[in-house]
Amino acid sequence: MGILILCRPGFEPEAAAEIADWAARHELAGYPQATRGEGWVRFHFFDPAPDHALPGPRDLIFARQRVRVIADLPDLPREDRLAPMLAALREAGITRLGDLIVEHPDSDAARPLAGLARSFGNALRPALRREGWLAELSDPRLPCLHVCFLSGTHVLLGLSEPRGVRLWPQGIARLRVPKDAPSRSAAKLEEALETLMSAEERARWLQPGMTAADLGAAPGGWSFILARRHVRVIAIDNGPIQPALLDTGLVEHLRADGFTWQPPRPLDWMVCDMVEQPRRVAARMADWFVHGWCRHAIFNLKLPMKKRWAEVQANLGDFHARCEAADIAVQTRARQLYHDREEITVLAWTGR
Repeated sequence: MGILILCRPGFEPEAAAEIADWAARHELAGYPQATRGEGWVRFHFFDPAPDHALPGPRDLIFARQRVRVIADLPDLPREDRLAPMLAALREAGITRLGDLIVEHPDSDAARPLAGLARSFGNALRPALRREGWLAELSDPRLPCLHVCFLSGTHVLLGLSEPRGVRLWPQGIARLRVPKDAPSRSAAKLEEALETLMSAEERARWLQPGMTAADLGAAPGGWSFILARRHVRVIAIDNGPIQPALLDTGLVEHLRADGFTWQPPRPLDWMVCDMVEQPRRVAARMADWFVHGWCRHAIFNLKLPMKKRWAEVQANLGDFHARCEAADIAVQTRARQLYHDREEITVLAWTGR
């Protein structure tokens, strides 16, 4: 019955264009359904698509959550939403579930559904256990059931495979950044580390004593997150860095331009949240890999008001083309994070 995508409100056209391009590349015929501002996109397949052919949890940039739809219940009776839902799950052949997420789009119109989602989850969870479908403890090896309220009487039921990725309601990572962080942008890097990397990758790639550069660092939000992981950071910015951050002994501030500064020796990491044209940022990020100045990077690409999906394709395409021309094998993952606005966040790494 297709795929449900939850996205940032206002980015439905980008999410629709991306999933349509993805389906075309995989020779899966269908069409997207989207309305700007509603915070969700549904892609309808003309023919059933096998589970292994569906996008993984990190395959789509503009999708906070992606779910394989198994039932569409548009006219649930308010006096009993549970019985039709259980009947639909029986018809879908549900046997074992690893977890349950009851959610709704992150739009102004759908936010009043939050209370309903919470209370309904409390009722549905024991009902699923009585049916023998849901164990007492969550099991990431089994599919997760998603119940998405589009309205008080319209629900989409879907399944997702965690595939090593932590699943959050609405796809929004609930993270707490310490109050003493120099800026709110610290939450953006923390979310990137949590959602773009697996636990095993974080343990292997972010070890105490590693080195990093933070381009456009002021006032130090991203340097703060790295220092909390005991990474030694060179903060590059002509603006000031929070004094308390410098007092940690893990952060060195250099007043320089992030587009021209070069590290004296190769670093483990480079992070960058500079406000600049995305093509210029992507080109400079490619320089860092081409010259071997870092092995891992996280950077943001600010997007224009129009043709944002095309801009993403062009920027990431140019980044990879420059690396490939220099015979540098670089892999990327990208996502529009909850803490992003008109931008996407990219993780890039090389085995070199």
